Amino acid sequence: MTLPRAEEDERGRRRPLLGHGMRLLFIALIGCFTAWGIAQDLTTPMVAGFKRIFEMSTFQASLVQLAYFGAYFVLALPAAFLNQRFGYKTGILTGLGLAALGAFLFYPASKIMTYGAFLLALFAMAAGCSILETSANPYVMSLGPQESATRRLNFAQAFNPVGTNIGVLLASTLILPKLAEPVDIASLSPDQLRTIRAGELGAVMAPYLGLAVLLALIAVAIASQKAPPIVEEFPDAGPHTGGTRGLFGVLWRSERYRFGVIAQFANIGAQVCTWTYLIQYVEQALGGSLQKGGVYLQLSLLIFLGSRFLMTWVIGRVRATKVLAALALLAVALCMFAIVSPNIAGVLAVVSLSFCLSLMFPTIYGVALKGLGPATKFGAAGLVMAIVGGAIMPVVQGRLVDRTSAAISFIVPAACFAVVGLYAFYDLRAAAGPVRGSTEPVLPRGAGPSTVTGSTA
Repeated sequence: MTLPRAEEDERGRRRPLLGHGMRLLFIALIGCFTAWGIAQDLTTPMVAGFKRIFEMSTFQASLVQLAYFGAYFVLALPAAFLNQRFGYKTGILTGLGLAALGAFLFYPASKIMTYGAFLLALFAMAAGCSILETSANPYVMSLGPQESATRRLNFAQAFNPVGTNIGVLLASTLILPKLAEPVDIASLSPDQLRTIRAGELGAVMAPYLGLAVLLALIAVAIASQKAPPIVEEFPDAGPHTGGTRGLFGVLWRSERYRFGVIAQFANIGAQVCTWTYLIQYVEQALGGSLQKGGVYLQLSLLIFLGSRFLMTWVIGRVRATKVLAALALLAVALCMFAIVSPNIAGVLAVVSLSFCLSLMFPTIYGVALKGLGPATKFGAAGLVMAIVGGAIMPVVQGRLVDRTSAAISFIVPAACFAVVGLYAFYDLRAAAGPVRGSTEPVLPRGAGPSTVTGSTA
């Protein structure tokens, strides 16, 4: 028998958060959520950093994000098959091992002193994080009563933006201040240039080696703990007589899902563009250094962290897609203001974009999966693959920075936010109900969860 939503939520609040003996394992998994946040936003300032070190264009430096988020696209489906065949714990340990290996590869990359070596290390680290992120969410949900699974996952996810703030803090304090000011390469001998770059790349290497040690320690902690019986992440998604092809047909027939993948692509593109080019915007608008840009990026991520908790409270009282539409429109306005006012006010506008971003990923995730029934798992994998927007859109904006300016380039995230806004308005007008071929019950128009879960960006 299916419980009413209010009664089910009340039972979830009464049940313990964790099962017996799962506390240490849960703490180790929280470390996973924090660690991939550190990895992502330790990498974000490196676009500006590598541009300085290797004297390259913004477009070339933006390949950092292509390597990082491209790995998410490439590894999403292999991670799903790995979890299906060997279990979520094996997937987590595989992801941690690969991510640690990629972080350790920064040591030989700093000795090889080529941009390609660093991109290879980044790709390996991100590939591990992709597998880790795909596996960790359902594993966390299995660490206790099913009724408290959503609360348990939301609590673990809250530590991801904590990691993003730590990553930017490490970059802004340990890497960016140690990067030398631009020098006249023509006036330096090969030995002098090599000495300068070796020092700068050594500064880049050190935090990643620390991250590698952290990932290895988390892997040891998880490997030493007993695996709990797995609770399905989508228990309402039963068998489907049409097989895999039929499930993909369900996804294709759902406009809400198809448009949701596009919206998620745009959302991640906007997020990565905003955080990647904020430093260069500060340099242009305020004549600041990389270090000053890192301070503003840190402020932006602190706003993101605080806003995430605020928005969780807000959408308990206002329909999530209404809030999503309002924040998307506000983000477009902030981008346009930043374009025409490259000064301290424009910097504050770009920083404030993180306030708008905080709600977007989980809301799009939940809305897009609504009504998919047994196709929900495949749909979730597609939404993870949409993270590739963080690989493509920064390259587009990087090319625009080279040809115009950092300020004008913010037309790219403005367009992405507009796509997210259109999706919110689409959902507000669309009738809620099951997709043809699914087994979901029909919901009243406008109904839906007040909170959603899913990976955090």
